[in-house]
Amino acid sequence: MCAVLQSAHVATSMRSNARSGRDRSPGRSLPPQAHHALLVLGAALLEEIESLADRLTVMALQREPVYAELDLVEELRAACRVNLERGMQVLADKVPEGVDAEDTSRQTGRRRARQGVPLESVLRAYRLGGRLMWESLLETSRVRFAGAYDEPLLDAAGYVWRVNDNSAAALVEAYRLEELRLQSHDLSRRHAILDSLIEGRGSDPAFLRNAATVLGMPEDGPMLCVVAPMDTAGEYPLRSPQEAMATQDLVSAWFVRPRDEVGLISLGGRPASAALDALRPVVVGRAGASPVVAGLGAIDAGYRLAQTAARTLAGPGLAVLDDRLPEALLVDSPELLPRLVGTALGGLMDLPPGDRDTLLQTLEELLACGGSPTHAATALFCHRNTVIYRMRRIEAATGRSIANPRDRLLLTLGLMAARTT
Repeated sequence: MCAVLQSAHVATSMRSNARSGRDRSPGRSLPPQAHHALLVLGAALLEEIESLADRLTVMALQREPVYAELDLVEELRAACRVNLERGMQVLADKVPEGVDAEDTSRQTGRRRARQGVPLESVLRAYRLGGRLMWESLLETSRVRFAGAYDEPLLDAAGYVWRVNDNSAAALVEAYRLEELRLQSHDLSRRHAILDSLIEGRGSDPAFLRNAATVLGMPEDGPMLCVVAPMDTAGEYPLRSPQEAMATQDLVSAWFVRPRDEVGLISLGGRPASAALDALRPVVVGRAGASPVVAGLGAIDAGYRLAQTAARTLAGPGLAVLDDRLPEALLVDSPELLPRLVGTALGGLMDLPPGDRDTLLQTLEELLACGGSPTHAATALFCHRNTVIYRMRRIEAATGRSIANPRDRLLLTLGLMAARTT
């Protein structure tokens, strides 16, 4: 008699679905008995959704303490309820008209990403829900229906777990999309903070406190600023600088911008040389380092000084401003370069290229050797008398005396300016 009533119920359900002209469970291709079992058991479990939500909440808290640590117990319970209810609605073919069956999963994924719950923890809790749903179907069949649906449930098992897997996949997709959105928002915020620091807003105490929080950097203490211009499209001038700083236990923040890459390095109690030595191996383009500045509030000055240091380089390398102050003075006064070359080197620059280059090389060595022809001759691999002859030609062409300290300084700056122009 029971079997007859059951068959009649299945036939009635099938006719009802056919008349509705729709299928609210896409991909649901099950034997009639299995389909009927899910309709009956799913509907029965919808009546017990509150107790099921309580059970799942306890299970999730025992397995994933992060929910308690983040004070999300009540929110977890609400999510358990709404997702279990939606799962049972899918099985019982009772998803409301026009509703996306996986919308609760996507909402949960987005919310967990915003709350900072690790995706692994979210998925483990979600799988507990799938297990509870399956165990509850079996328990209901055996306790409430005397095992009448045990065998049909075996035929429906694949579909039940497919529903759970599809919901989990929707959750993961929504979580990752929200995570990317949050990261993009956070990155934009960090860049805005950096730009404001460079523009001089570090003098505002409230802004400075917020900047330190957003950037994850100390507000005070000795810091370096590094600026690496983007000289080649698509190629970064620095390779993994944050990892290089981490090897020295230095806290740093790095930003890739349209025209340069900028780094902020907190030295703590370490010397600047520790950061610079760790940075040099990862520099593949031009990079400049500022002198030590006093905290985030001085990053505007640090940025300008580091940018100037980088401009003193003609090729790849790390320029420390304090090591290249004369070059820095020159690159910051481009309008003076032609006058400096003309005033310091005079007619030397008008000589034929071969002759000019020989005399410029000789001048460079004489200046490096403190004006000594003997030492310059050794460096140039030529006779001392040759150097003396060239020195006289240089002094005649420039009108400067290498023995005169002021003329020697002017000649040195003139050589630097000549290499820069």
